[in-house]
Amino acid sequence: MMQTPESILKDWIAAVNDGDVERLMALYNENAVLIPTFSNRVLKCPDRIRDYFEKLAGREELSVSVHDKTLIVQPLRDSLYAISGIYCWRFAVDEELLSFEARFSYLLDLALDRPILHHHSSQIPRTL
Repeated sequence: MMQTPESILKDWIAAVNDGDVERLMALYNENAVLIPTFSNRVLKCPDRIRDYFEKLAGREELSVSVHDKTLIVQPLRDSLYAISGIYCWRFAVDEELLSFEARFSYLLDLALDRPILHHHSSQIPRTL
């Protein structure tokens, strides 16, 4: 089956929601850069990206969902795409379920087995 930007995003969301770090790592290119939602660091090696997702997967009641109406897919050239939008993270902090709205963008190369080249995510500021 041909991968699409939307199918990669669906796979990514399912892997996060299942706490499946191996499936997540299989989506990130070995040279990928991750600018994560819940870290002040830029992660540019597989071990650091794995560590980030392992910590995140340890959160109680972890889930993420995309606001479908915000999704933007931009064909760039050949098999390169940008995909962006807004998603909502949820997990428990001190036994209270909290929500964190965040904007995201991915640079994908659909010709690669591990298509995520760049992923940036940041919490949406509550005020301007």
